[in-house]
Amino acid sequence: MADFDLIVLGAGPGGYVAAIRGGQLGLKTAVVEKEEVGGICLNWGCIPSKSLLKNAEIVHIMNDAQKWGISFDNFNADFSKAIDRSRQVVKKLTGGVNSLLKKNKVTIIKGEASFLDPHTITVGSDTYTSSNFIIATGARARTVPSLPIDGETVITSREALELTTVPERIAIVGGGATGVEFAYIYNAYGAQVTLIEMLPNILPNEDHDISQELKKSLTKQGITVATDTKVSGMSSTGKLTTLELVTSQNDMSSIEVDKVLVAIGVQGNIEGLNLESIGVNTDRTYITTDNDMKTDIDGIFAIGDVTGKMLLAHVAQAQAILVVENIASVESPPLDYNVMPKAVYANPQVASFGITEQKAKEEQLDYHVGRFPFAASGKAIALGETEGFIKLIISEHGEILGAHLIGHEVTELLGELSLANLLEGTTEETGWLVHSHPSISEVIKEAALQAEGKAIHI
Repeated sequence: MADFDLIVLGAGPGGYVAAIRGGQLGLKTAVVEKEEVGGICLNWGCIPSKSLLKNAEIVHIMNDAQKWGISFDNFNADFSKAIDRSRQVVKKLTGGVNSLLKKNKVTIIKGEASFLDPHTITVGSDTYTSSNFIIATGARARTVPSLPIDGETVITSREALELTTVPERIAIVGGGATGVEFAYIYNAYGAQVTLIEMLPNILPNEDHDISQELKKSLTKQGITVATDTKVSGMSSTGKLTTLELVTSQNDMSSIEVDKVLVAIGVQGNIEGLNLESIGVNTDRTYITTDNDMKTDIDGIFAIGDVTGKMLLAHVAQAQAILVVENIASVESPPLDYNVMPKAVYANPQVASFGITEQKAKEEQLDYHVGRFPFAASGKAIALGETEGFIKLIISEHGEILGAHLIGHEVTELLGELSLANLLEGTTEETGWLVHSHPSISEVIKEAALQAEGKAIHI
């Protein structure tokens, strides 16, 4: 008999959820982790960065205190204290995950795993067998030759989350979620920030109207946003680093900075697993799976960032539940990646799911748009948070094909729209729903009504 029914390789957001669900379903389960449970997301990504973003939001408010009729002298924002708070948040959550694993009788194996055969792994000098394996080893920051990471001058988000002082001038290369969030953090703490994106839009996978609104907001906050621009060279003199920039129109310029944060994507962690010897196929640095997260080898699955399917923690967790429930012969619905929620936690926040307007045009769909600005929301005006809007992409039959929001705390609004989509609700039905007044969520109702030509407050 095998030592375990299920062994999970990696205890990140996908891995620890898989292990906990396995324990809940009565599977004898182990998880292998070389560092701390929670993976990059909990320890050096999603969670500590959100802690810093909250600090940055408070600093932003304090810097604008006159707006609220508040005045004071000698304001000081200690970035090292923000870092300390983020580590305290991480410690509390990793302790919670460890407790959940223990509660569900999951064996934690410390170290790095390597396959001997499809049913056997080694971790250090020990050998373990299992009927099923889930590979959840995650991903790490991708690098490019022109920007070699040295951990001091050229850093990734991992090193950024340990910096206790704010650089006077920083270039952030990559205008995705990570780049945008760190741009907001450093700008709030007084850094001169240049955000560089080689594509025409920051957050290039979002609806173009959202990307343009975010660029306008970040620029207003004092962040230099250089789109259609890439780094063509780098040189250092003393403590200063010079980046040579070139646009898609071949316009050249240069900037001097103290730090360069590289946030251009990730690559899967597959080294050392010995996948090739057991026949698990990979594509570049990612493990190939089908829609049920099965690899080419029976009993071996892969979830999360190491698959390259959709690099989000909540997607990894959904994949984890799907796989474990299928292993345990529990009915589990298939995953629809087209409607997976996405969120960016700068200020203003961005939240979305489903099809963008540019995609609807490309596919020549018969669609229309429902839209409502926060500037017309009574609660948003009262809060002093009137930036942004909600935009719905609607089918000819009134179904919500896509939802795109930018504004204060909009990541908390997406759930209602996701539920409407899951239940095949229409804009008419969404417009029927009565919200408390005043509330920010009224913008959802108004956008749905606007799509039907029935909006009241615009």
